[in-house]
Amino acid sequence: MNNKLLLDNLRSIPDWPIKGVNFRDVTTLFKSPEALKEINDEMYELYKDKGITKIVGIESRGFVMSSALAIRLGAGVVLCRKPGKLPCETVQESYAKEYGIDTIEIHKDAINENDVVLLHDDLLATGGTMKAACDLVKKFHPKKVYANFIIELVNENFIGRKVFDNDVEVSTLLQL
Repeated sequence: MNNKLLLDNLRSIPDWPIKGVNFRDVTTLFKSPEALKEINDEMYELYKDKGITKIVGIESRGFVMSSALAIRLGAGVVLCRKPGKLPCETVQESYAKEYGIDTIEIHKDAINENDVVLLHDDLLATGGTMKAACDLVKKFHPKKVYANFIIELVNENFIGRKVFDNDVEVSTLLQL
């Protein structure tokens, strides 16, 4: 993988959204055709032989690569959104955040027991949202669940992949 290409195109915004946070903005990766292709190629190589049938994109930056990769893998895309954003009957999962409780949901008919599911989001730090998404997907009893991120923040403040059950294979493209 061309880490230099990705790192050169990744924007960091100090003290956003709060002081002390160095926000990693993947939208600059998405606007670079070379970086976008590199991410898609790497994700394809990771999952081309896994039998993925559905890719769950986590709102909202997770939608971008989920869609691009799904086309290459011949898989469907499932949107994981905040409450009230999906038009049909949904299944929800709530989880604790630093300042309260949040909820995510997907359509009730989005996944079935024959699916092999890849969940995708842009960044892994505390893992709270993706852990909730994994728990939500597991309610459908798919054959297998994978989780993927473009970036994983690795330091003593982030527990990241430690929150996931052992049966969920977690992969990241960049560790910072």
